Amino acid sequence: MSDMSKNSHPPVSRGFLDSFFHLSELGTSTRTEVLAGITTFVTMAYILFVNPNILKDAGMPISATFAATAIAAAVATLIMGLYANYPIAMAPGMGLNAFFTYSVVIGMKLPWETALGAVFISGLVFFLLTVTKVREWIMEGVPEVLRLSIGVGIGLFIAFIGLQDGKIVIANPDTLVSLGNMKSPSVLVTVFGLIVTGFFMARKVKGGLLIGIFITTLFSMLMGYSPLPTGISSIINFSNPFAAIKPVAFHLNIGAAFDYGLVSILFAFTFVDLFDNIGTLLGVSRKAGLLDKKGNLPRAGKALMADSIGTMFGACMGTPTVTSYIESAAGVLEGGKSGLTAVIVALLFVVALIFSPLIGLIPGTATAPVLILVGVLMMSEVVKIKFDDFTDAFPAFMTIVMMPLTYSIAQGLAFGFMSYTIIKLITGRHKENNAVTYILTILFILHFVLGS
Repeated sequence: MSDMSKNSHPPVSRGFLDSFFHLSELGTSTRTEVLAGITTFVTMAYILFVNPNILKDAGMPISATFAATAIAAAVATLIMGLYANYPIAMAPGMGLNAFFTYSVVIGMKLPWETALGAVFISGLVFFLLTVTKVREWIMEGVPEVLRLSIGVGIGLFIAFIGLQDGKIVIANPDTLVSLGNMKSPSVLVTVFGLIVTGFFMARKVKGGLLIGIFITTLFSMLMGYSPLPTGISSIINFSNPFAAIKPVAFHLNIGAAFDYGLVSILFAFTFVDLFDNIGTLLGVSRKAGLLDKKGNLPRAGKALMADSIGTMFGACMGTPTVTSYIESAAGVLEGGKSGLTAVIVALLFVVALIFSPLIGLIPGTATAPVLILVGVLMMSEVVKIKFDDFTDAFPAFMTIVMMPLTYSIAQGLAFGFMSYTIIKLITGRHKENNAVTYILTILFILHFVLGS
């Protein structure tokens, strides 16, 4: 027998999943990825109940938007896993659903069908910007202070909506807002939910937000504030779960969105969606340790392509912009490193469709605490902002404070970019500006001058 025969070993056989997702190279295993996927799903499943409760204010039926949320999240997350091979889950974005409902449908008085048409257009613009690498160029050109401030501002905006939904903060004609009646049932349910859900979050209980929603709903039922289930059929859908989506699926009106005015649509959705997606994706990647030494995301084009297609598909299904979820970091902490984690999340969203009747039992006061606590989580990035440098502190402050005070993420972005570019320019630090900051500042100024 030759020396070669003695010393050679047969090649190790790798399974399909290992080869496709490069599990061995990434130092992970199928079992680890499955557990990571389950963890991510449990931590973000609250969106199945929160998103419909926000969209109902836009006049959209909650059972249909529950199904739309699950299907859009499943498809977009599947694309992220199979195409980009990242352990990042996707679903309709928190903040973007609020912008869709309160700024566009209610504020601009657009029918939700037209607003969905605008979402589709923004997704198409995302797609074109991604294909031409413009989106990556913009992503890399956004100053770090604005990247951080965007997430913090959105967090405050979401928390403000939660405080309103829970009737803790109410409208006041003299002071604009004031404290609600702390003895009212809605406030008591919300405060109970804050305490219970806050406990789970403090104890780092996986799925704490979702568990909090269910316990708060039970408390609301005991108080007689929300209806009790009438049977198994009020919890599980025994018929075709995909049928529930019909009232909103493919009801988008792209033509009306164009008729309303393409310029206003591009500013009202494309820029908001663009930077919310960028901010969220960078936030997830930063927490998950996926960024390179320069702070950029490898294979960013594929990740951005996933949310571009996800946004267009989501609009067709009947839900606002789909984006990456910060909760994906929970799965990463469990060891998830590949797209297999995302695939598991996608499959679980499909399974969740059978529980669509549950949404009718969960009141807005049960999801209000989640909005407030999500705001708390998104505030964490504020410690990274250099407030001792006024040329950073000023644009950061304007970005953060203008989102909740104007009830618009878009206005916060506009004031943030304009103040950053101008303060750097007039203080002789113009080298810290770049083509992205100059171009976007000019576009935002034109937006205000021309009006929309």
